[in-house]
Formats: sequence, structure tokens, C-alpha cells
Amino acid sequence: MAQDNSRTPYRHPQPKESPPELVIAAAIPADERVWVPQAENVWFRPLCLCASRGYWMNLLRVRKSGVLSRHRHPQPVHGYVIKGRWRYLEHDWVAEEGGYVYEAPGETHTLVVDEDVEEMITLFQVNGVMLYVDPDGAVLGYEDVFTKIDLCRKHYAAIGLGADFVDQFIR
Repeated sequence: MAQDNSRTPYRHPQPKESPPELVIAAAIPADERVWVPQAENVWFRPLCLCASRGYWMNLLRVRKSGVLSRHRHPQPVHGYVIKGRWRYLEHDWVAEEGGYVYEAPGETHTLVVDEDVEEMITLFQVNGVMLYVDPDGAVLGYEDVFTKIDLCRKHYAAIGLGADFVDQFIR
């Protein structure tokens, strides 16, 4: 009779070069201080800031209506709406609670949260850079994993968690 090994863990060491896993028990934190202010009534909660691969995963929380940003990204973006809804002026679809969005590389779009939405929370994976642009595509600014890390360090230092609090999210 063959031995059932289905519940036997892998018996060999993991690659020594592999970074440690990142497990966050409560993605939506109980401690409000973990949310990093990005603009008035706009915050992000870092989940994975992958400096070695140039991407980040975060929760974006918005508690205001109107245009949030116009941006372009040269790499794909993935989103999952946890709460509320949002849309792009350039498209006729609405990203609603429970919905998934794939954003193709090279697209430029203007993110809007409508007035009847009290709070929007979306999980985003952003690869590479986000370029903030005017209506004609002129670059006004950018965001990448390193600017996200810098924002986190400044915020966590200012509120007493310490600048190194962000290190737990960096891979």
C-alpha cells in the first residue's frame, strides 16, 4: 500500500536567496495610523512595496468625491474594489464593489469618485511608474515604488511609528 504524502510538507530548504513571505493578517488595518496620506481625504495602505521588481500593492482609500487624478502607466495595473465604486472619464464602465479591473499598459485615464460614494477602497497592484498628466498628456509628476516608500517613511516617522515601520512591507 502506497504511503499518503499529501499532507507532508516539502522536506527541503527553500532557496536561500528567496526573500521571506509577506503575510498581513488584516489588510484593512484597525490602526488608522497605518494609512499614509496622499492628498486631502486620500490615503494608501502599503501591502507590498517591491523595490527589487519595481511594483507596489496597496489599498487606496478615498473619502471625497470628484476627480482624483489623471494618469498614464506604461505597465499593467490590476485592481479589486473592496468598497464603494469609481470610474474613468474615458470609459463607460464603473468599477464596483467586488469587481476586478485590468488596466492595459499605455492607457491614460481620469479617475473619478462620484458624489454619492462616501468611501472607496480598492486594492491596486501598480507595476512600474504612474505618470500624472494634463488633458493633453504633458507630464506633471510621477509615482513609483520608491516615492511610495519615501511617503511611508516620512509619515510613519512623523506619527511616532518610526521611519523603519515601512521596512516590513519592502521586498
